Formats: sequence, structure tokens, C-alpha cells
Amino acid sequence: MPVALEIVSPEKLLVARPVDMVVVPAEEGDLGVLPGHAPMIVTLRGGFATLYEGSQVTGSLFIAGGFAEITPERCTVLADAVYRPGDLSKSAAEQRLAAAEAAWEAADKMNVAARDGALVELQIARAMIAAAEAP
Repeated sequence: MPVALEIVSPEKLLVARPVDMVVVPAEEGDLGVLPGHAPMIVTLRGGFATLYEGSQVTGSLFIAGGFAEITPERCTVLADAVYRPGDLSKSAAEQRLAAAEAAWEAADKMNVAARDGALVELQIARAMIAAAEAP
């Protein structure tokens, strides 16, 4: 029995299909979701969601933050932004990193929400650069 996967961005539903496994970029590290997974909600960092049919990778999307809701039958990814691998631009990612670094420098470090938001944006921008540089 496969996992019903949905990947949703603010603009649209990008993926709605059964998969044997999906690996999502959870905040604590990559998380593999198989049928029967324990229910949980996880925060996502910047990185690839990788879709599997059997042992074969059948697709991947770059997730720029968000949340995933996991049940034994379903994985729903609510992403802040989603990019297909070919749509990632190193120059755009570098511009995003420069803006994130400026936001970090300007952030009130005593304001936990502002500090954490700036750190998340730095991580996403760095992950985008790494993904854009990958072959």
C-alpha cells in the first residue's frame, strides 16, 4: 500500500499521487516516509523532497521551507516555495543569500522570532546554492 503524497505551494497543488516512499527535508534531517509511518507534523528546511517507486527515484522538488503532516497513509507537504531542479538559478540563490545575510545583520538578536526567521532564510539560501551547483 503506497503513501498518498501531496506537495502544495501557496500558488498550487504540485504533486498528488501515491508513492512507495518520499524523503522530505525535515528541520532535524532528511525524513523518509513509508506506509504506516507514525503520525507527526515536522518543520521543513530548504532541501529536496525525493519521490520513490520501489527503489527508483521518480522525481524530486526543492522545498524552500514549510511543514509536512504525516499519517500512516498520507504525507502532505505545505511548502513556502517549491522549485523544480532545472528551475534553480545559482545567481538568484546568491542574491537570496546576500539578502538573507543583510537581514541577519539587521535582525535584533534579542528578538527570538526575528533571529530565527533570519537563520532559516540563511539556511534556505545556502541550500538553494548547493542545489543549483549540483550536477
